[in-house]
Amino acid sequence: MLDRSTHHPLTVWNSKSVLLLTLVSTCLFFSCKNDIEVINTLTRVTDLPTESIHHVESIYSDSAKIQIRIKAVELRRYGNASEPYMEFPQGIEVLFYDDQANVSSQLTANFAIYYEMQKLWEARDSVVAINVNGELLNTDLLFWDEEKGLIYSTRFVKITTSDEVLFGEGLEANQDFTDWVIKKPKGTIYLEEEF
Repeated sequence: MLDRSTHHPLTVWNSKSVLLLTLVSTCLFFSCKNDIEVINTLTRVTDLPTESIHHVESIYSDSAKIQIRIKAVELRRYGNASEPYMEFPQGIEVLFYDDQANVSSQLTANFAIYYEMQKLWEARDSVVAINVNGELLNTDLLFWDEEKGLIYSTRFVKITTSDEVLFGEGLEANQDFTDWVIKKPKGTIYLEEEF
């Protein structure tokens, strides 16, 4: 007589299927876990802007006198970040005014960030500043410390005055860019006047 219990095809299939089902379940469990972690990383609340504003114009004044006017195509505020900041992804234009409400200097950049707690501005990508004397600054990274009234850079700078072009690494200047120092000057080109 043939003992069918040891050679029963369903018994063999059930053992294999249980093993296969366990392996597949384990893989799916870990796959889902990784996908959820990736999704959570991509959609953190701190990584999303709390405000988004288009065509912004902001005016800072003191004793009813305009001191600074800021214009931007777009502003994104990240209020849930560990250090809240504002981002200007399409660039920024900043106008500084003197006591008679005349523009004393201006700054433009293709990208900017304002760190609210530090009161620190960071301008990047084709940064251009011009002062009341017509002196022109070009760099790719510039910081403006509001509390100290100081602008500075650690990158390559080019300053064009009425009679020379100066180059160097790093710069420190007052807020209206009328008193400036190039940290590591690299060369000067003197411009001749045409008669």
